[in-house]
Parts: sequence; structure tokens; C-alpha cells
Amino acid sequence: MLTAEELNLQIRGCALNQRESQKKLYNSFYGYAMSICDRYTSRDEDAIEILNDGFLKIFKEIHQFKPAYADVVSSFKGWLRKIMVYTAIDHFRKNQKHSNVIELESAVVHMPVETETAFDKISYDEIIGFIQDLSPAYRTVLNLFIVEGFSHEEIATQLDISIGTSKSNLAKARKQLQKILFNQNKISIAQNA
Repeated sequence: MLTAEELNLQIRGCALNQRESQKKLYNSFYGYAMSICDRYTSRDEDAIEILNDGFLKIFKEIHQFKPAYADVVSSFKGWLRKIMVYTAIDHFRKNQKHSNVIELESAVVHMPVETETAFDKISYDEIIGFIQDLSPAYRTVLNLFIVEGFSHEEIATQLDISIGTSKSNLAKARKQLQKILFNQNKISIAQNA
């Protein structure tokens, strides 16, 4: 990770469209940005597309970045996060008409074998995997509401859906995640028996 001084230097270089600064900024924040993008899609290709579109927006608008508080690195990470989230929303809107909604009750989750039981031992990657198995509509609403803290009104506006649809998608996403976790627990118990 870059220090505040290094980050300021790279931001100035990016504002001047210097490729080396763009490369350093991209490489320094790639993992953080990808962890955000991964939450909004089930395919690596889509996450990479969101990430790259987000960085293009960052490089285009970086001259407008002003730290919101004294910690420049944290302030930049917050700014980057917001851009990645809105880019993911744009990606969802663009692809919503092309995606087929899978009936979640018929979705199959394949999880690695665990020797310990259930909820105490679920890794971050497994949780992300569970979320990625949700339909795009459920996954997006879940992320925006729970992770990003958007209200149902904000979600409805961003995704061009009704408030009721936002609430319904969140409830269905939660219910599906509960089923997945319950089934994962049953598998763990059976394997340990």
C-alpha cells in the first residue's frame, strides 16, 4: 500500500495522465477494488470489467479528488470504493435486461469439505461465494443494503425498481442465504458424524 506522500504523488501524476502513475495506483489498489467488485457479480470476467471501468472513471475524474479528512489514504479508498460501487450498479443496469433470473430454490451450491462445523468456520471466500450464487438482482440489493448501507429508497432510485421490489429482493436474498448456510451446516455435520 502506498504512503500518503506516495499516494499524493501518484494522484498528481494521474491528473497529468502519466501512465506510470496510473499503473502504480492501479496495482496498489487492485486487490481492494477487486474485493468490492467481486461482491456484485458471480463471474470473474464481470468483476474485472467493473474494476477496469471503475479505474477508467477514477483516472478521468482524479483531478477532482479532494481528501475528505486528514488520512489521505483512507479518504482515497473511500472515494475509490464509491466509484466501484456505482460502476457495479451501472454494470447491473446495463446487463439486467440480458440476464436470466435463476430460480434460487433450484440453485446448487458446491462447497469445499470442512472438518469443523458450520458457521464458526465459514471463510470470507465462502461467504462471497454464497453471495455470488444469488441472482444478480438479489445479490445487488443485498450488497447495496447490507454492505454499502443504502436505504431501500436509494436502491430503488439507483436500480430503477420500486421500493417494494428492493425490500422483496433483500428478503428473498436473506432467505436464500439462510438456506445455503443451513444446508452447509447439514453437510458439515454429516461429514463429521
